[in-house]
Amino acid sequence: MGKLAKAHHETHRIDRIGWLRAAVLGANDGLISTSSLLVGVASANAQPATLMMTGLAALVAGALSMAAGEYVSVSSQADTEAADIAKEERELVEMPDAELKELIHIYQRRGLSKALATEVAEAMTQHDALGAHLRDELGIHEVNVAKPVQAALSSAAAFAVGALPPLGLVWWMQGPQLSISLIAMTLVLLAVLGAVAGRLGGASIAKGAARVMVWGSLAMAATWAIGRAFGVAAG
Repeated sequence: MGKLAKAHHETHRIDRIGWLRAAVLGANDGLISTSSLLVGVASANAQPATLMMTGLAALVAGALSMAAGEYVSVSSQADTEAADIAKEERELVEMPDAELKELIHIYQRRGLSKALATEVAEAMTQHDALGAHLRDELGIHEVNVAKPVQAALSSAAAFAVGALPPLGLVWWMQGPQLSISLIAMTLVLLAVLGAVAGRLGGASIAKGAARVMVWGSLAMAATWAIGRAFGVAAG
């Protein structure tokens, strides 16, 4: 042996699930909603300036909406966590014996004998009683703790990134083929996003790509039909 053992550190997909979920959701939403909106407006024979204004408005409004929604949602989770933490702190002061028995019971349910569960619970309580209860009783861990500002900023940034490609295509390309080009580009990018999300999350790449492409196709088909109907009526 002779040598000091090095600290063993593993990385897991769960460590990045929070930011990954927000980033993928934001980018998919930005791409699908902006492309669908532009496809609908383009199919109604809108002028290039109208298309650009529509795309910019969709990007700004969508990014702010994603940020606000994510912030409110995750803040609610953070408030709940804070209330539970305060409750555990109070109970550890007011009824330490009952809290110790609760921890022993948790470890017994996980397969430890009563003697071993008692020994482990006493050691964990002496080391970090609050941390033990938060982790083992409530499931609150530093990996999944709610971070509202981080979630809001990452969602807004991801939405803007997803909205930029269709907006750039509208700026670069004009004419009757714009709707078809938007649809084709969006489906390709959705396939890439879905595949990346599946790969990072440990799921099937094909399944990850297929499910976002299906929903993107439905959204663009609906807005295209609406735009065509209004375009024909206006004509």
